[in-house]
Amino acid sequence: MTSRADYDVHVRLDEMVEMRDGVRLATDVYRPAVDGEPVSEPLPALVSRTPYGKRGEMGRHGEWFAERGYVVAIQDCRGRFESEGRFRMFVDEPEDGYDTVEWVADRPYCDGQVGTVGSSYGAWVQSGLATQDPPHLSAMFVNQGPSNGREATLRHNGAFELRWLCWALTLGGGFAQRALDDPALQEHLANVDVREVLSESPIQRGQSPLRHLPEYEDWLFELLTTGAADEGPWSSPAIDFEAHYDGMADVPTVYSGAWYDSYTIGTCRNFAALSERAESDQFLLVGPWTHGWNEYPLSSWTKTYSGEAEFGEDALVDYQETRLRFFDRYLKGEDTWDEPPVRYYLMGTGDGSRHADDRIRHGGRWETADEWPLPAVEPTRLYARGDGRLTRDPAVATDAGTTYTFDPDDPVPTVGGNTSSYVTFEPREESLLEYPLAERHLVNITGSGGYDQRTRPDTFGADPPYGPLEHRNDVVVFRTPPLTEDLRVAGPVTVRLYASTTAPDTDFTAKLIDEYPPGDGFDDGFALNLTDSVVRARFRGDRDAPDFVEPGEVAEYELDLYPTANVFRRGHRVRLDVSSSNFPRFDVNPNTGGPLYGDRTRRTAENTIRHDDAHPTHVELPVVPE
Repeated sequence: MTSRADYDVHVRLDEMVEMRDGVRLATDVYRPAVDGEPVSEPLPALVSRTPYGKRGEMGRHGEWFAERGYVVAIQDCRGRFESEGRFRMFVDEPEDGYDTVEWVADRPYCDGQVGTVGSSYGAWVQSGLATQDPPHLSAMFVNQGPSNGREATLRHNGAFELRWLCWALTLGGGFAQRALDDPALQEHLANVDVREVLSESPIQRGQSPLRHLPEYEDWLFELLTTGAADEGPWSSPAIDFEAHYDGMADVPTVYSGAWYDSYTIGTCRNFAALSERAESDQFLLVGPWTHGWNEYPLSSWTKTYSGEAEFGEDALVDYQETRLRFFDRYLKGEDTWDEPPVRYYLMGTGDGSRHADDRIRHGGRWETADEWPLPAVEPTRLYARGDGRLTRDPAVATDAGTTYTFDPDDPVPTVGGNTSSYVTFEPREESLLEYPLAERHLVNITGSGGYDQRTRPDTFGADPPYGPLEHRNDVVVFRTPPLTEDLRVAGPVTVRLYASTTAPDTDFTAKLIDEYPPGDGFDDGFALNLTDSVVRARFRGDRDAPDFVEPGEVAEYELDLYPTANVFRRGHRVRLDVSSSNFPRFDVNPNTGGPLYGDRTRRTAENTIRHDDAHPTHVELPVVPE
């Protein structure tokens, strides 16, 4: 049902809200109005805090909710756009969020109830302020956010997600206050091709395009060069929400996300942990989409596809109306929300034919549940065998392994997946006056979502001849025989590798694939990626501190892949790809055991995946009984 706009809108722009340390943050306040005058009765309020500028699409969100009876405060984060102070990624958001919620609650036009909204960075700031438990925080709609930035989001089991380097060079540095005030600096950043920076990485402090923005370079290098739990910002309530769950605000919350989002693991972990702790209602909503929300009033929720995977009209959800129904229930007491605790999209029920836009009809349907992870799943192990099979029976060999050479100068290219912010500004001849940075298109470097796992001429880092990633010598493939019946999987996926290396440090990657047989418009079949992960050898096991491996010794590596929900259809194969790189999704390990980031010395490593009775490499799937 489509809601009705009952009010006009009155807006007060750039109200400067003072934080506890005296820094003032610019805030636009949208209020319901009648005949141009704001209504006098106190109303519930919504707060959205953003580093991307509070006008434009954000402002239209504010107008939309104000037309439906909410006070809406949209704020530039500290040090961004019109707000005072110094921007330090995430660091100041918990306290600033607390102060903003309480400031809004204290306004005479607010009835004391404050909800929060936001996606991506706007989800970070919500969870951050929730760790401070503001007295007037009343409900949250957290779309596409993390749980522990060190374990999966900023770093990923020790490896760095290079999207933050890309972000710093584009949406970060390009719109820094100093860049906005200095057209020459903004022009310089607008002309940076992030693909060239990635190709020449690792970058060096003082030599990157961020050298003109030292405060941005500082926080980026802190993230790049620190990995232990007691280093840098990793234990902060701004980054590690898991460590602060017990003190989190207990308010009705929706954790929403997508199977191909860069925050899927955080979305699901937040719900799983906080639904157990909270007395208030908690909800999980996960669709088959990618990361994003910024096409007003739409979002990635309104796309029928992710990458090359087509899901159909059934996958569509109205982002705005869903949020409105939630807040109408929990801030206004209306009978608008009857959602189950868990609603997720089970992918893979399509016929696999070719869509008109050359996507594969992967299809799917919505499912509901009372808990997540699903209580009725059967953890099912598929074991790697020396002949390349995945079987339910473990290997019986006494000494077996598959060895490949990992050359950090020739990493495996990223082809889609749980990615976001791997972008660069489109190259343009026009000046900023002719074509402002805010209007320039962003070029996706890696692709986002499900893709046939093969390189093409536009694949970043790929060289001819292009083709399936499995044809590379450094990708080890294990697959089941064609399935004789459908296999339904929903929940967290774990890969346990037993491996050795000739290097003091290296990486191991794992990727779960739904392998279609040839036919229906895809003569060579279709290898659809579902989820993946990486682990840096020095951070295996006890990942709080580095622990280098002994070359030649077999070690155990546990990789928590992002959760997923998929039906592997009869005739398909479950496939596991193992390698040691996925670039630029993750930074490339030089295999030297040197600094965590910045070592320009590189060496090849001989990495061996073990698959024998003593070292049963396997993937564990959460199988849902039919």
